[in-house]
Amino acid sequence: MRLHRVLGQTRQAEPGQSCLQYQGRAVEHQLPFQPERRFSQRQLVECLRLGAERFGWDKRNAAPGSTRDGRWLVGMGVAPGFRNNLLTKSAARVRLDNRGMVTVETDMTDIGTGSYTIIAQTAAEMMGVPLDHVVVRLGDSAFPVSAGSGGQWGANNSTSGVYAACVKLREAVTQKLGFNSADAVFADGEVRSGKRSVLLAEAAGENGLAAEDAIEYGDLDKQYQQSTFAAHFVEVGVDVATGESRVRRMLAVCAAGRILNPKSARSQVIGAMTMGVGAALMEELAVDKRFGFFVNHDLASYEVPVHADIPHQEVIFLDETDPISSPMKAKGVGELGLCGVGAAVANAIHNATGVRVRDYPITLDKFLDRLPDAG
Repeated sequence: MRLHRVLGQTRQAEPGQSCLQYQGRAVEHQLPFQPERRFSQRQLVECLRLGAERFGWDKRNAAPGSTRDGRWLVGMGVAPGFRNNLLTKSAARVRLDNRGMVTVETDMTDIGTGSYTIIAQTAAEMMGVPLDHVVVRLGDSAFPVSAGSGGQWGANNSTSGVYAACVKLREAVTQKLGFNSADAVFADGEVRSGKRSVLLAEAAGENGLAAEDAIEYGDLDKQYQQSTFAAHFVEVGVDVATGESRVRRMLAVCAAGRILNPKSARSQVIGAMTMGVGAALMEELAVDKRFGFFVNHDLASYEVPVHADIPHQEVIFLDETDPISSPMKAKGVGELGLCGVGAAVANAIHNATGVRVRDYPITLDKFLDRLPDAG
């Protein structure tokens, strides 16, 4: 039996019906090549508008090579970012013990992206317990199969799987207590219904309670185009004599549904922005084609950005939720911080120098002889 897991409501799906149903305002935007398949949200214009305002785009001189700061030619560039929101089945098991502790088990991984934190947040909010009453166990193949990490699909799907398992555990708790699950409130380590309240530790009993479930989306991705959007703004300085390029400041404005943890999401985005600078200005493999040998095969000779290369970075997340994406109303955000950064850097260098370089990395040997007169 396939079940809906939507905003705490559970019911059997009708034949041919997707497991997540749209609840919210009408969707206004359509794909031009599939007019019947609408975007769940499309906030690219708002990202560009807000970014232009915050970055001072109106102060940009559109004439290439016309802005100087001492020996530096200065330019601004912008480029959009776009990533799809991929929907993947994800499962979890949630246990409640006689101490009121909640344990989440799923084979999800944490590759430094904060999976432990957002999964713990989800379970704590759903079960009404403090964050320090949640234990998260990941990465064991004996645990229920999750979405896994990569391609910015992990956070939304894995937390939705935990959400589904918590809904099932809440039903088990209320059923055991004889509460009406529709009006039961889980908060402060207890469950309340009407004038009755019971500690979760007491409700669990000596043997505890456990529930396992998965999020499944049916054909939701065929009904709606789910995407994330960003606007990347970059200011660069190019030394008029040497051609050295320096990124002076960066801004990313992202529309990625509900941001589950602003701190870890920001860290992912600024890390991705740094990767974009590396791709645009320095990262290139040198291959000896005679022997199939990577000449710069280590970090001593393969250049990547360091702290001295990265200026002030600002990240803004639009205050939005996507009611179609999942019960969490979230979407991915990791790669969104990378998509478009290289193009924004290239556009900024063009605005600074009047020289257009169309292959990465944009090293000075590709445009030094075309720079404006140093005088």
